[in-house]
Amino acid sequence: MSEPDSLVHPTAVVDDGAEVGTGTRIWHFCHVSSGARIGERCVLGQNVFVAPTAVVGSNVKIQNNVSLYDGVVLEDDVFCGPSCVFTNVLNPRSQIVRKGEYQRTLVRRGATIGANATIVCGTTIGRYAFVGAGAVVTRDVPDYALVTGVPARRTGWMGRHGHRLVKEGQGRWRCPVTGWRYREEGEALRCDDRDEDAPLP
Repeated sequence: MSEPDSLVHPTAVVDDGAEVGTGTRIWHFCHVSSGARIGERCVLGQNVFVAPTAVVGSNVKIQNNVSLYDGVVLEDDVFCGPSCVFTNVLNPRSQIVRKGEYQRTLVRRGATIGANATIVCGTTIGRYAFVGAGAVVTRDVPDYALVTGVPARRTGWMGRHGHRLVKEGQGRWRCPVTGWRYREEGEALRCDDRDEDAPLP
């Protein structure tokens, strides 16, 4: 169950066999299923559900009313906004059992999913990508991409600090707040100024 220094609210249910890392806080009316894995220093807001095969990295913030179904994987430093939605079957029917058809959804390190966004299963949200509030993601999102709308389309680039980048030249972008510089590499972006795996200063 929970390790020392973790907080589990009395109304939350953490089943035997769930792994919860040190410093993680699980708030009102959450349910973490047996077999689920949650890393260190995470925050699960009110009414969060974590399924048996869901995986949550460290320093992940999951806001109120989010369900992580089987097949959902969140890497470190992911932010899930209030009431964002994950799915795990493309063509669900109440009368037909499709548990053997669950598809994996991967949210890479540092990505943000805005409030009320919907992530259709089988997609990957790239590192430090930003899904706008209410967007519906139906295909993979590149690293650092800002996607908005229904269906979601890339409408800009976001830096590691969560600021929209400004263009500096052909394939080159800059954060207007930090000054960090980025360059286009294929369909994604790469940071020129810092190791992308290094903690933020």
